[in-house]
Amino acid sequence: MKILRIDDVGASSKHFNQHGRKVFRFKGVPFFYFPLANFWFFKRVWPFKRWGVYDELSTSEWNKYLQLFDKYQIVPIVAVTACWVEKNGVFVPFYLKFPDEAEVLKKAVKNGKITIANHGLTHCVVGNHLPKIWSRNNDNHREFWPYLSQSWHNEHISRSQEILEGYFGVPVEILVPPGNIWSYKTYLAVLNTNIKKIICGRYMADGEKKMDGIEFVDDKENFLLLHDRDLKLKDEDWLTKQLLSFK
Repeated sequence: MKILRIDDVGASSKHFNQHGRKVFRFKGVPFFYFPLANFWFFKRVWPFKRWGVYDELSTSEWNKYLQLFDKYQIVPIVAVTACWVEKNGVFVPFYLKFPDEAEVLKKAVKNGKITIANHGLTHCVVGNHLPKIWSRNNDNHREFWPYLSQSWHNEHISRSQEILEGYFGVPVEILVPPGNIWSYKTYLAVLNTNIKKIICGRYMADGEKKMDGIEFVDDKENFLLLHDRDLKLKDEDWLTKQLLSFK
């Protein structure tokens, strides 16, 4: 069975994870190299902007896409980051930062139109999440690195579960680690929660230890993987083509 997943909902990484394109290719062949693509403002402007800044989906956009999913009888997994992290490191729960969007998704959960997954508490290493002047900052927008303490993993998993389950009113049983990075510490942290599956493009970043009671699902097979960026910056026709191919 094929599954549609949409990541990064509610994540401040959409503002602060900024990096540029240095190498330009045509049919796989490099034809232009720009070494300053990650310097200052270049990473935020075309044609160097690779990820950069984009906005959260609006309620009207969500309603449009939810109707489209319903038309094709698709119940997507929506991976929500529990808190937006402000510039100063303050955490704002998703339902307070984006109350209208949260209400639309809550209604969709209640009506069985989407499944909510945990996409971390912050999506980032707080304190190191702001853009850099001279370089990219992708690595700091991965939340569950092995080098972070067990207490970090425990707190981020437990707080995110509390926020998401408290607002949506359902058990959250799926963890989608930001950036496909997680570790044995992450596994230990989810053991005392409702999480039953870790869906990701790779196994633990720090080894191959077996898990007991938690299923690992490799998303490289039988998944259509999107970010909310795809829905924000592309159009309904593009998504329709993806869904038709997916189906």
